[in-house]
Amino acid sequence: MKKKRTRQTEDSSGVHLWLVLMKAFQALIPHAASSIKRTELGDSDFRVLEALLHKGPLPVNTVGPKVWLTPGSISVAVDRLVKKGLVLRKGQAEDRRVRQVELTPKGRALITRGFGEHAAAMENIATVLSENERLTLLRLLKKLGKHADETRK
Repeated sequence: MKKKRTRQTEDSSGVHLWLVLMKAFQALIPHAASSIKRTELGDSDFRVLEALLHKGPLPVNTVGPKVWLTPGSISVAVDRLVKKGLVLRKGQAEDRRVRQVELTPKGRALITRGFGEHAAAMENIATVLSENERLTLLRLLKKLGKHADETRK
């Protein structure tokens, strides 16, 4: 139900919420892209390496959904990272069909440094919010995202 907007109240409709969320996201993108660009990696390669840094070695088919890449795209990304010497593909003794991806020492060094710079850039932007505001924002965004996932057709 749409709420009437007056000068004293702000529009809290679902469409306005979506618009403000998208504008905030679009404003954050250049900051994130700039810090990622300094690693000399593309966005998808950065996301794959970051997932491996924080989650450890993972099967290829598990990495893709974690970093929003299709099965074909994750295969191409892993091939590219293998060629650069940043990751290794390893078979698993228990199931030879499963190919595990893990960081090489070179890949770990690159993403550790790059992610540190990226985290600092994102922290710099987030300083406008207090700790309580951040926690509230995180809680509400998770609640909204979970509800959107649960009600998707």
